[in-house]
Amino acid sequence: MSVDTLREKQAIRRTTDHLIQVFADAHSAEHVEGVMEAARLRFDGHPVRDFVPILAERIARGELTANTAAPADAPSAEPADATPETALSATTVKSVPDTAAGIDDSSQSHSPKSDPRLSRVRSKGFISIVLVAAVALIAAVVVLNIEPAAVAPPTPLLVRGVIGSEKKAFFEDPRVVRALAGKGVKVEVEPAGSRQIATSVDLGRYDFAFPSSAPAGEYIQRQRHVSTKYTPFSSPMAIATFQPIVELLTKAGVVKKGPVLTFDVGAYLELATTDVKWDQLPGNTAYPVGKNIAISTTDPRTSNSAAMYLAIAGYVANDGAIVHGAAAEKKVLPLVTRLFTSQGYTDNTSEGPFHEYLTVGMGPTPMTWIYEAQFVDAATRGQIKPGMVLMYPSPTVLSQHTLVPLNASGDRVGRLLSTDPELQSLAAEHGFRSTDATRFAKVAADHHVPIATDLIDVVDIPSYDTLEHLLDGVAKSYG
Repeated sequence: MSVDTLREKQAIRRTTDHLIQVFADAHSAEHVEGVMEAARLRFDGHPVRDFVPILAERIARGELTANTAAPADAPSAEPADATPETALSATTVKSVPDTAAGIDDSSQSHSPKSDPRLSRVRSKGFISIVLVAAVALIAAVVVLNIEPAAVAPPTPLLVRGVIGSEKKAFFEDPRVVRALAGKGVKVEVEPAGSRQIATSVDLGRYDFAFPSSAPAGEYIQRQRHVSTKYTPFSSPMAIATFQPIVELLTKAGVVKKGPVLTFDVGAYLELATTDVKWDQLPGNTAYPVGKNIAISTTDPRTSNSAAMYLAIAGYVANDGAIVHGAAAEKKVLPLVTRLFTSQGYTDNTSEGPFHEYLTVGMGPTPMTWIYEAQFVDAATRGQIKPGMVLMYPSPTVLSQHTLVPLNASGDRVGRLLSTDPELQSLAAEHGFRSTDATRFAKVAADHHVPIATDLIDVVDIPSYDTLEHLLDGVAKSYG
């Protein structure tokens, strides 16, 4: 149903309710509704709809008034075959027969006092003018001040943003589009890697930047001299895998089963840095391939999710301490570099490897580094197949999706995403953890995704500058 049709129906309903009250002593509500509906139906098929509620009300009121004041066999106030054309002109047409009969209006033949017919003609003509003017005045008042059905909705404010790709599905959701439009905003977004957003994207083309991590957001704030930021939702990092891989890694001491599956990053690094292959794991009949045991990630040179992987691996390699300073960077750089260079090709955004996980299966990507939100969102879409499971790295990091407004329009979107209950609820349906924690838990439960309700084993992310030093060091190894 279009906005105009909805508004017309609402106006008809309000007008009908008013007439029911006006004629309560003379007609039943059912009768008034029937008369009003019959009047509205006379205008079906006419493209111009702005005055339909007004004209239908006029026809219905005339008929209800006539039926109230006149005997049952008296003619109605409006012709039975009234049409949209006659509805406005009926009062003037009634005066035509008398003038057409050849009545002489000259002062030599008659005066107002001597000829009652002339008085009647003039009276009818005067009444016709008054009625037409009254209808026009009522229409103008209703259109301009009372009846929103006749007023075109204001053009939404167009706001452009560059976002991390994992939020693309959220902004493209028709429900999100409608919710924003209801607030007078139309948002157009372009996806990019979060590190690209912070370092190489021309932000002058956008009203807001929405990377997937707080460090990237803070860097943008510094570069653009912006003091405001919004973190409307967040998502911990996770691993998408398959049940046979879980069984293998459980036997190898890497995965621990419980309410949720936890992945021991320290035990994993021992396997990954000693060139242990999948087919060397004891009793491996489910995935006997001669590839290194590795998690598939995005490109660390462009993507935030890869930077989060580096942050966790660096923390573990630094003996359980956040990497800070040149000595710590030098200590962990060889290990974290190896985790990336052993993968081969990596995608620029998290959308790519997760799509491969969903569509291709266990063969090329037995473990994929993702945002928790991606898995929950895919579950709500029915894309998670039997045997696909979610693991939480221990430790993990919480990726704070940070919106940096670049002007007043971007600030408006940031405030709406952070405070509007409908948008917060829709964010939960796309797998993001928002202020509506109950809604997020229900979404996960409804789609049979075991989630970590209490995130305990979470470590802080290094500063933006430290991450950049490490990522630059990894980038050099790509040649």
